[in-house]
Amino acid sequence: MRAVRLLDRYIGRQLLVTALFAIVVLSFVLVLGNIFKRLLDMLVNQNAPASFILSFIAYVLPFSLTFTIPWGFLTSVLLVFGRMSAENELTALRSNGVSIPRACLPVWGLAAVFSAICLWINMFVAPHAQQEMKNALFNIATSNPLAMFGSDKVIEEFPGHVIYVEKSSGDRLSNLLVYKIDEENKTLKSVMFAREGRLELGTAMVKNSKGEMEEEKQLILRLRDGRYEERDENHPDELSRLRNGIVLAEGSVSISLKALYEKKQRAGGVGSMALSELLSKGKPEKEIEKKIEINKRLSNALATFAFALLAVPLAVTAQRKETSVGFAISLAIGLIYYLFFFLTDMARNRPNLHPDILVWVPNLVFFTIGALRFSKLSRR
Repeated sequence: MRAVRLLDRYIGRQLLVTALFAIVVLSFVLVLGNIFKRLLDMLVNQNAPASFILSFIAYVLPFSLTFTIPWGFLTSVLLVFGRMSAENELTALRSNGVSIPRACLPVWGLAAVFSAICLWINMFVAPHAQQEMKNALFNIATSNPLAMFGSDKVIEEFPGHVIYVEKSSGDRLSNLLVYKIDEENKTLKSVMFAREGRLELGTAMVKNSKGEMEEEKQLILRLRDGRYEERDENHPDELSRLRNGIVLAEGSVSISLKALYEKKQRAGGVGSMALSELLSKGKPEKEIEKKIEINKRLSNALATFAFALLAVPLAVTAQRKETSVGFAISLAIGLIYYLFFFLTDMARNRPNLHPDILVWVPNLVFFTIGALRFSKLSRR
């Protein structure tokens, strides 16, 4: 009995250490590496503070862990059991009466722990992090709006506007194109070109939803040496009605930062909702989306079990102890699973396909294949 407990600790310790290492590597290489690449431009060219970059990474990390934890545990099982099989440790265990299912007890225990962690992150941590990330973006816009403007950039964050800046230097901008968009009808209302521009923060008195006047923060884009063209309000697609060639020595474009915040709040949808929000009652069309989201998060959390069930027989039959081989196999399996997972998630806008059930298909396929292979391995 004591020997069996030592065996459990031996296998469990190797699995845990290898899994933690694999999770760190996968998070950095597959997720954080890409994030650093995308945010480096914001840090260097758009004057965003380093603290924002670090907080942005911290907010994205919980979401990435819901994928890298199952993937890292898959890698761990492949590496540990592949090495044990190649070095005949499993053969020695069998000869001493320890079956493969019994030797895998630490696997199922750790799979349960990692699944619980993924579920907790999916339901509570990741939605909160997404919300905080949107708040951080809004704070950057209000405290340092120039951070959103870089050279040769198209800025689409501001509601009702698309802005192109050819060059930025400090608070000075040059060769700007400002497109005013009707967001409801998705049509172009006007275009303004200016050779020079300057950004500043200001306030204006506006009416709120209750009809009361209140002070509102605005981002003001001061333009000089501009040319303006305007579409007909009733016939925006008819170029014959276009009013063009209007020259402006000076002008300004005011953008509501409150509208920007509200846009950021709406952008996340059900993906940024906490469990309490998903379980609360709301509009019927939202209820369907919430049901799909809950099933998606549950399915994602249980991927750890699906990976483990498939990884054990695959590692034993492959009998390879090289780390590179284990990583290559885990990379292939992970890519296939998550590609399948994302494809089924794309069906969420087609209720006739029952997307709340469809998101379980990748797990069902991997569980079935893994169970068949594990059963065959246990009878050997």
